[in-house]
Amino acid sequence: MALKDILPGRLGFGAAPLGNMFRAIPEEEALATVDAAWNDGIRYFDNAPFYGAGLAEIRMGRALTGRRREDYVISTKVGRLVLDEVEDVAARDQGEKGGVFRDGLPNRVINDYSADATLRSIEDSLKRLKTDRIDIVWVHDVAQDFYGDEWLAMFESARKGAFRALDRLRDEGVIKAWGLGVNKVEPIELLLDLEGPKPDGFLLAGRYTLLDHGRALQRVMPKVAERGLGIVVGGPYSSGALVGGPHFEYAPAPPVILEKVARIRALADRHGISMKAAGLQFALANPAVVAVIPGASRPGRIAEDGRALREVVPADFWRELRAGGLVDPAAPLPVDG
Repeated sequence: MALKDILPGRLGFGAAPLGNMFRAIPEEEALATVDAAWNDGIRYFDNAPFYGAGLAEIRMGRALTGRRREDYVISTKVGRLVLDEVEDVAARDQGEKGGVFRDGLPNRVINDYSADATLRSIEDSLKRLKTDRIDIVWVHDVAQDFYGDEWLAMFESARKGAFRALDRLRDEGVIKAWGLGVNKVEPIELLLDLEGPKPDGFLLAGRYTLLDHGRALQRVMPKVAERGLGIVVGGPYSSGALVGGPHFEYAPAPPVILEKVARIRALADRHGISMKAAGLQFALANPAVVAVIPGASRPGRIAEDGRALREVVPADFWRELRAGGLVDPAAPLPVDG
């Protein structure tokens, strides 16, 4: 089944903030945010054990309790196991995401992409999410940004373990789809060229946004579209930088990014549109993209995302964006259709 036929809409919910990403979020605020998403019509929820060492999944399980399971789609990730052991969160190895979940649970997290760990991870996620099934499973962060020079060895471990296990679960009907959930395009390129297990799509975070899209556009989007697969765009606001936040890709935004944001904002202000509308609609204009999943930690942000998706953006905004060199000349824009 094609990824686009599994997902219930083009706007989903990214649960990383529920794991206390960047700040400690009160329980009631986290649950109210999921409720707000539900009330705004969102029915696709993406999660991961890595988000706060299980905290995001636990909170989502609580928030979705009582909802009819057939009314929504859940994806989560494998590659990390959350253990019933305490560790120093500040010392946890998180690659380029170091310190992002410092306010998460203190449980020990280990990296394991074997087949056995994949099955155990899914079972653990089912318990935390309080559900009887996972619809989509992404193999998480098997890339250079987390593992450095060892990433190819970790990818090979996933190829022998997680990929085969998930391919079998998909073929048996236990899950509906699987793929990679990464922040880099290289693992996607590699998997697309491999013989063997065939993914249904990918969750690509932070690499097809207004602020960073050239490499994904050139190297993976055409192949994904040609093969009838799909891309879920995570982090469409580039860790918040696009909409005025201080972070870009989990770190303080550098001056060159802040300058680009300022130029896009000036153009958006001139045309009377929101930065969220520009970001979401840009991502969805690519034919390979089947959904976007912004993260939110406050209920009010959910309504903003929904309005941004429906906002009417003047064609001249897109034309001036391209003419000003603010997007790759080859990037599909809503005005092109």
